Amino acid sequence: MNLNQLHYFKTLAELEHYTKAAEQLGISQPTLSHSIAAMEKELGAELFEKQGRNVALTKYGRIYMFYVENALTQLELGKNQIERLISVGSGHVGLAYMTSVGTSFVPSMIADFLNHPQNKNISFSCYEGSTKDLIYNLKREKYDLVFCSMMENESEVEFIPVFEQGLVVIVPEEHALANRDKVTIQDICPYPLICYTKESGMRRIIDDLYNKAQIMPNILCQFEDVNSMAGLVAANQGIAIVTDNPSIQNYRVKKLELDTVYSKRMVYLAFVLNRYLPPAVEKFKDFIIANTRK
Repeated sequence: MNLNQLHYFKTLAELEHYTKAAEQLGISQPTLSHSIAAMEKELGAELFEKQGRNVALTKYGRIYMFYVENALTQLELGKNQIERLISVGSGHVGLAYMTSVGTSFVPSMIADFLNHPQNKNISFSCYEGSTKDLIYNLKREKYDLVFCSMMENESEVEFIPVFEQGLVVIVPEEHALANRDKVTIQDICPYPLICYTKESGMRRIIDDLYNKAQIMPNILCQFEDVNSMAGLVAANQGIAIVTDNPSIQNYRVKKLELDTVYSKRMVYLAFVLNRYLPPAVEKFKDFIIANTRK
């Protein structure tokens, strides 16, 4: 049974006349008769019965009509949704990003993009996660685009540098270093470190900072997001190296400049190579590339 047969069945059920239904469908009457007969054979039940020169649905035909109408309605809705998603003037973007860029950068980029009149009908779904999870789900088509750290050995994924985030050290407000404005790795090495998990792109950067200084960090706790880390620092349980973002000001911590040439991390826009991107996604991708510092 195919989609054409369902349309033939529905049209005949509505017009109750083979000749009229065939004319409306633009097919011959024998073709329509053959199609209905094939459906009845496949279902093992008669769908129509003669009533003079017309036909009417049988009991089984009325039951089947209910499901055919629902199926055709759902298919039409699906077709309309696909057309909307790939429309140049509208569409949808599935965007995911690291927590550290969700407070300021992402809202700012989306707002600037939607402020253009031609983009006002484009919608977004936004998600947060660690770089490892973001790339995993990007490749499985859960997201269209992600903002993340670089991941090695990901040949399927294109990573485009879009902007640099500064790194800062946060300490409790009453900490011994709180009277400083700038610290080095050597300054902070005596204190317990609250750190990102190993799955985070930031963890590799922090480990590299300590390795270059030939210091083994005293890691107390590991978290996926900066807010949890800042909360534990505020509770006077250690210090942390984090990306500089506005959410830090919500906690009772002191932010210190990290005095090292490696005190930044690059944020990348990532997408799967050779995968079709709907017009709305392609437009947002191009907007990000054109409006961020490489």
